[in-house]
Amino acid sequence: MFYKVEYQKRVHQEIEKIFRVLLPEQGLAVREEQIRLCHEMLNTLLEGKIALCDAGVGIGKTYAYLVACIMMRKYSALAERVVPLNYFPMVISTSSIALQKAILSEYIPFLSKVLVEHGMIQTPLRAVVRKGKEHFVCDVRLEQRLEAIRDKKKNAIQKEALILLRKHYDMDEVQGISGFDRRLVNVPKFCPRECPEKDTCRYQKYLNEAKRKDIFIQICNHNYLLADASHRNKDYRPLLVDYRILIVDEAHQLPEAARQMYGKSLCFDNIREIGYYLEQEHQNAEARTMKSVIRNMLDIIAENHMTGNGLRAHFCMSEECSLYLYEGIQMLDRLMETLKGTVPQWILNRLKEARSVLECFFCQDRKYVLYLKLDQEKLPVLCAASREIPNLLQDMLWNREISAILASGTLKDGKGFERTRQMAGLNNRKNVQEYVAVSPFSYKKNCLLYLPKTLRRYKRGSREEAEMVAKHIHSLVCSTYGHTLVLFTSYALMGSVYQILRDRSPFPMVEVWRHSQEEIMKFKKMENAVLFAAGSCWEGVDFPGDMVSSLIIVKLPFAVPDPISEAEKEEYETLEKYIQAIIIPDMQKKLRQGFGRAIRTEKDTCVVSILDYRAVKGGKYYEDVMCALPACQMAEDMKDVREFIRSRKSLEYYL
Repeated sequence: MFYKVEYQKRVHQEIEKIFRVLLPEQGLAVREEQIRLCHEMLNTLLEGKIALCDAGVGIGKTYAYLVACIMMRKYSALAERVVPLNYFPMVISTSSIALQKAILSEYIPFLSKVLVEHGMIQTPLRAVVRKGKEHFVCDVRLEQRLEAIRDKKKNAIQKEALILLRKHYDMDEVQGISGFDRRLVNVPKFCPRECPEKDTCRYQKYLNEAKRKDIFIQICNHNYLLADASHRNKDYRPLLVDYRILIVDEAHQLPEAARQMYGKSLCFDNIREIGYYLEQEHQNAEARTMKSVIRNMLDIIAENHMTGNGLRAHFCMSEECSLYLYEGIQMLDRLMETLKGTVPQWILNRLKEARSVLECFFCQDRKYVLYLKLDQEKLPVLCAASREIPNLLQDMLWNREISAILASGTLKDGKGFERTRQMAGLNNRKNVQEYVAVSPFSYKKNCLLYLPKTLRRYKRGSREEAEMVAKHIHSLVCSTYGHTLVLFTSYALMGSVYQILRDRSPFPMVEVWRHSQEEIMKFKKMENAVLFAAGSCWEGVDFPGDMVSSLIIVKLPFAVPDPISEAEKEEYETLEKYIQAIIIPDMQKKLRQGFGRAIRTEKDTCVVSILDYRAVKGGKYYEDVMCALPACQMAEDMKDVREFIRSRKSLEYYL
């Protein structure tokens, strides 16, 4: 055992007391599951292990790991370690700004207040959010930008946003800043030593505050965590204060963050931005040459990859592409040689980064999956995704002597944690343990899973498919009196079905494109509306109570094939093995994310419908669906849906 036997009872009693005073209204079953989860997390931290924690909706995993970290700090001196863990701050990494804000401004202040009031800790908990330089304002660059637009016509909202930055150094706190302005006024990667504002710089003051000894918790996103790990791996100055405890919340997003972090890309907007910096340094001719050569190169690449259906994503080298890529590399080499010593080093570094992308494509670097996508100007973006993400995560994070908890509601697929272990680079580690914190919600009582037996197979994208989906949605919406969230995997199908139902639905309908917060807020105020959504709305949105009493999943959320998945397929002997190892587990995790929108509190009741013929009884993926979801009441007929809603909802629901 990691600490003396006589302390075990004290630790248990202390954790129990914390949750009793922290959430007194919490039900006994929920509290017991939280206490168990907190104990598991504490054991992981003190034993120096890594844990994969799949925590169901309603568990309260955030409080569980925060309390575990507080107890770790108190009892770590009893663990067999050379340097006690309480000498170091801890790091919490998330994928969303919303969760970072909630941890900093809600969870930690409330927990700290309660524990201080009950004498469980002596001083309040202190935390800080750590972000990259691109989120903060450089005062010198801000004043330069304001001077540049002073006598020019400028969007009034964007101009007012820039002026507001004189009061707010964190750009995430100001609405209306254009992407171009953000890049022009943010703190540069390399600050000049002779900066005139060095002593009054707000960013430097923020850094000094973040490194104070009394900071217990550092909060960051996954990209910042990985950037810090990369710095440490290269023996650069770390971004985060040294830590030995790592909590990765929303851990299912970590591999995608690693793809962004360890990948490369180049678009014409990047070139235009570098050109602007060169012009500021009075290198106008060089800026024009660079933009002209790269624009010609991108036009040629686009011509070589256009098909009847648009741009072909997979990059294929042609003699013409090779020639223009080589010309781009040569031009950047000459430019860097000419500008050496005449422009700041950070501009040369940007040119070097652009060159590395061209080199990667020109040499057909096998360490990367090379592909193209279109920007807003319909120009190709050169993208290179690393094939070595699991190995990189293992080298950057897990080979360090740290204790870590990776938590999420969807780390486990239908069979277990194999896919998560593989993606997170944890396959070959012996100090990894797994545990599942089952949701305390009574799905068997409060959730009906409806798999209609009348579903038919139609050609994907056809009018017949859209009509069939619209017919089922209309029947469900009428049966549940609105209060419906419809999740699509295709924006095209969503648009077609919306057009069909727009004049037929007896309830107001709202359509969300690319996660528009305004439309989501509009839906929440309507009480019995129907929300059509796709994309990121499969996770991270909260509709408690009767707001969503019917969740409709139109298609099983299989990933759309892309160059990255095609490259992953090459690693498997047969297509069937690839489907079983990758495609189905990924679908199951995404399905669980969508299903999680249904029941958000202990009192919620909801009908969950899946309108995919492959998911119904006897369908190809029926068993995989059943394996992924919690046990619920089952239905195949619409009358069962109507009876369930009538039995669970009061008269006020229909008013």
